[in-house]
Amino acid sequence: MATSRDDPEVEGFLALLAARRAPRTVDAYRRDLTAVAGWLGHPLGRATADELERYLAELRAQGLAPATIARRAAALRSFFRHQTLLGLRGDNPAAELELPRRIRRLPRTLSPAEAERLVEAAAGTQPRDLRDRALAELLYGAGLRVSEAVSLERGGVDLERRLVRCVGKGGKERVVPIGRHAAEALRRYLAHGRPFLDRRHRPELFLNAKGGPLTRAGAFLILRRLAARAGLEPERIHPHLLRHSFATHLLEGGADLRSVQEMLGHADLATTELYTHVSDRRRRELYFRAHPHARRQVSPGPARERKKGSDRDA
Repeated sequence: MATSRDDPEVEGFLALLAARRAPRTVDAYRRDLTAVAGWLGHPLGRATADELERYLAELRAQGLAPATIARRAAALRSFFRHQTLLGLRGDNPAAELELPRRIRRLPRTLSPAEAERLVEAAAGTQPRDLRDRALAELLYGAGLRVSEAVSLERGGVDLERRLVRCVGKGGKERVVPIGRHAAEALRRYLAHGRPFLDRRHRPELFLNAKGGPLTRAGAFLILRRLAARAGLEPERIHPHLLRHSFATHLLEGGADLRSVQEMLGHADLATTELYTHVSDRRRRELYFRAHPHARRQVSPGPARERKKGSDRDA
């Protein structure tokens, strides 16, 4: 199957994209554009609007998720916008592509008790145990993205003031406060765990068993191992779940939306507002589970008759 590297126009577009987008985004665009070119059977730059419409229609007929179709359409729009800016085409055949409506699902979260069980599962005094506890406490206690956590450097943690300085999407730096539990876990890891793992004198805060920087995949495995110990479903647990839980539990505790937005590093407040809906849903669930009036089953027959009788007696 032909790849984007066989098409200099696509490769030129991706090279420019790499200067302002994350590597994973570039890889996703490469896969999407390669898939379209493979379907067309000719260079992507020669595609017509009719061909692109038929391609998306075929994806819909195959039952692909709306998010996947929307992502491929976005890749096509970006590529052909690039083509028109360079003067390689006088038209943009992707400009009028009909995008599917994306269903914005509410993020899943752990309950406070589940989050506590997950963190407490990282018990032990071995260097890796201390690292795992510090990682879990930081992901849940600061709401960091996994990429932010594994790229965090030793100097990015201020234990005295209980602050973490991380670099998020687009290279934007932000400072996030951490709680007493997270600070204590990091202090123990730095004193009794990291020195035994640091065989290569790396600047990263979190290190693997061989002394190299902990990877995203390594962080996923750590959390799934902790989930199994905690009696949670390992396949359900991932780093971003702790970030969702961090935001939801803050809002449930009374934190204001703007503060949570800044701590999460969201550029758009609408992204943070999703968590208010999660909080509303959880509050309803708690109400119907806990409130006596919500749980009471009222019998319609005799009870109603007794009520009428009592009214007459009054």
